[in-house]
Amino acid sequence: MNSKDDRNRSGPYWIPEDAELRRRLTPMGYRVTRHNGTEPPFRNAYWDNQEPGIYVDIVSGEPLFSSRDKFESGTGWPSFSRPLVADNIVEKEDRRGFLVRIEVRSRHADSHLGHVFKDGPPPTGLRYCLNSAALRFIPLVDLQKEGYGEFLSLFQ
Repeated sequence: MNSKDDRNRSGPYWIPEDAELRRRLTPMGYRVTRHNGTEPPFRNAYWDNQEPGIYVDIVSGEPLFSSRDKFESGTGWPSFSRPLVADNIVEKEDRRGFLVRIEVRSRHADSHLGHVFKDGPPPTGLRYCLNSAALRFIPLVDLQKEGYGEFLSLFQ
């Protein structure tokens, strides 16, 4: 591995060069993760997904959220009450637009994921409102083969 590749590693998570990301991601995925975009509500992959599994960062693969904490928020985006791995989430104040919100980013890939609001269900009272375009869903049946076997016990 050369030194240029070393800059794209953060622990076990691989962050491809920008040219590779442009090839690998959809235009929406690139806009959301790299340029803080927002996809349309109700017209995205996971807003109504109810299959068991986990959601990982589409850029790096770092585990972010579990279907066990997913709930129907009525917003048209996938919503979760808590992160699966809190250390993989970074929250930042977002003053873009007319509101002050809390932006949610992935720690290792620095992907824009969405925002967190204080109007979620108990016990956390939080609603992590995310863009499907920033996520890759790993179904429960594929956790082991995809390298996420450590999360199997959550579903037993």
